[in-house]
Amino acid sequence: MARLELRDIGKSYGTMEVLRDINLSVADGEFIVLVGPSGCGKSTLLRMIAGLEPITHGELLIDGRRMNDAAPRDRDIAMVFQSYALYPHMDVARNMGFSMEIRGARAEERRSKVAAAAKTLGLDVLTERLPKALSGGQRQRVAMGRAIVRDPQAFLFDEPLSNLDAALRVEMRLEIARLHHRLGATMVYVTHDQVEALTLADRIVVMNGGIVQQVGTPLELYDTPANRFVAQFIGSPTMNVLPASREGGDVRLSNGALISLEGLEGPVAELGIRPEHLDLADPDNATFTGSADVVEHLGSDTNIYAQIDGIGPLMVRQHGHVALRAGDRLGIVVQPERVHAFDATGARINS
Repeated sequence: MARLELRDIGKSYGTMEVLRDINLSVADGEFIVLVGPSGCGKSTLLRMIAGLEPITHGELLIDGRRMNDAAPRDRDIAMVFQSYALYPHMDVARNMGFSMEIRGARAEERRSKVAAAAKTLGLDVLTERLPKALSGGQRQRVAMGRAIVRDPQAFLFDEPLSNLDAALRVEMRLEIARLHHRLGATMVYVTHDQVEALTLADRIVVMNGGIVQQVGTPLELYDTPANRFVAQFIGSPTMNVLPASREGGDVRLSNGALISLEGLEGPVAELGIRPEHLDLADPDNATFTGSADVVEHLGSDTNIYAQIDGIGPLMVRQHGHVALRAGDRLGIVVQPERVHAFDATGARINS
């Protein structure tokens, strides 16, 4: 497998700069996930690693070798796209082995590698079927098998599950995790789905506006986001962000409530509180009081969208069933050790 290193990578189309100063090291066998909103540059960055987009400035190194000008076929990287792009007239086995066929690999070698990849992906009983006789998940596994038979140094995935329904997404997410465990391969994976990122990644790269906002493990990004953007992008439901101001070692909210925080290093503009870090309480002993607006009973959890006196909308998530209905009065207390403070630029300022 391969080590990837991106040094000050940038990409421009004419005068429009779409990626700026991207620095990232991917260890041999590491699973890196690129996340961010549409248009942030994550797919463009992936295509630059693959050689499908030229690098405007900076350096791309694979195992220490500069690859900026290397043709895609010479980078020894396999890419799995959002579209399966299978040949409809070829069966599964030939679809998987076609890249070897056009490179002149011997038939015996092709059959051996296709058989091994098919077994790895649970396709060994489907090798004689045409794509039209496969489900969406099976077609995506064929596309993955087509990459595996090449035995590349690294795998690149560009939103491979976005065309699948919810159940198949879960199934294929597990399949990709198992594949990484079996192959020990270097993988770079692009998605806009944070659940995929949190469950698959060794490390996550959060991007916005062509800039890397933070790189870290899933728990590092969840527990210590570098800024408000990362805090609200990672975690579902999204984090509540409330206007606030600093008073000594405390933070005052717009309803007058004071919350004590440790490690403040400057003026506070906003306070971030995840819905699961709020608890229901007696209104007489609560940080917030208000009324339930919408209550979602999800079985394992209950989501409460509340209107808080002096603040406005706030979302609370409670484990299990909560006997609340729309219009009910409620009290909410904050878990102060799980609160995030942000300055006027959106940077996180508490330890």
